[in-house]
Amino acid sequence: MTTETTPVSPAPVPAGARGHVPERSQGLVCPNCSGTVPVAEGARIVQCPYCNLHSLVQGERGVRRWQVPRQIDRARAEEGVRGFLTGMRKARDLSRAATIDEMMLAYLPFWRVEATVAGWLFGRVRKDKDETRPDEHEVFELMNWNDAAVDVSEFGVHRIVVSRADLQPFESQNIHAEAMVFEPTESRTDALDEARGYFLGRARNAAGQRSTTYENVQLLRPEFALVYYPVWIGRYSYRSRTYQVVIDGVSGRVMYGKAPGNVLYRAMALVVGLAAGNLVLVNGTMLAARASSDDNSLGLLLLPIVVGIGLILNGYRQFRYGEEVEDRPKEFQKAGSGGGLLGSFLPTTGNLSEMMKTGQSVLVDLEKISREARRDR
Repeated sequence: MTTETTPVSPAPVPAGARGHVPERSQGLVCPNCSGTVPVAEGARIVQCPYCNLHSLVQGERGVRRWQVPRQIDRARAEEGVRGFLTGMRKARDLSRAATIDEMMLAYLPFWRVEATVAGWLFGRVRKDKDETRPDEHEVFELMNWNDAAVDVSEFGVHRIVVSRADLQPFESQNIHAEAMVFEPTESRTDALDEARGYFLGRARNAAGQRSTTYENVQLLRPEFALVYYPVWIGRYSYRSRTYQVVIDGVSGRVMYGKAPGNVLYRAMALVVGLAAGNLVLVNGTMLAARASSDDNSLGLLLLPIVVGIGLILNGYRQFRYGEEVEDRPKEFQKAGSGGGLLGSFLPTTGNLSEMMKTGQSVLVDLEKISREARRDR
């Protein structure tokens, strides 16, 4: 991180003031000795507690750095890895045959943006089946966004769950002595643009408008920072192959993991996907056809087709690519990422019971719509 500071002439320091750290402080790096300098909220001139250099803080162009203290030790992290080795989707003997080879503590950098999102959106919302009405929606909400500031393709962790209260001033020497520290490589400008897009998307979703004719949404007092977050990276071996698990260094949860798949489960996934998908395709299309009475029912007719094909593809995907399985909890994936068109009503975890429940729920809803359509006639 580059923190822009301008050295100024030293000034007398009152007795007892040296070493004093304000309650709300942020860590910057001294340009003279590279020590961590505590900076009070809104302070413009700071003094290095190590070499006494006075500096002028250029807050608009500098990036404030924070760290989140580690709460999980190596033993608890290993327990998290061993817990990950169990599960129906994974090889049946994985928990017995796998050997944990390495546990490494690392601090990954994440861009963090917090701002009050304020403005108005004007458009139209649905009034009834065929009509819309004018709508105006006010937005005034404190929002925050974060994303990995380094290539995390190997670790699979794009986002962290962190609040302002969790942040502590960055202490470079201490965390470098404790763990491997990754420095940011991703663009700050791209991060800001992505954060703005995420905030605007949330505002649009909250408005719920069918169409938006005008919007004026601003970010008030945006705060941009770099947060170093602790993770335990565990590597284990199974049948001469190496896999990786990432454990949250604060909560102990699995943030990402890879494991060999269960052959029997893959076959069951294919059978269940085919059965549930065909059930929805055949019965769902018939129910939708009964409920269709005009041209506006095209979406209703397409629904069982899309869901049925999606369930079949989901089962086939697990069978075809289930030799290795990945655990990717949603809260650690990129903010705003979703399943697209199918993501709102298809299972994303690969759970067989969820696949069947999805098919059954679609048929139940279509049956209700069909009965109401016949009653209205």
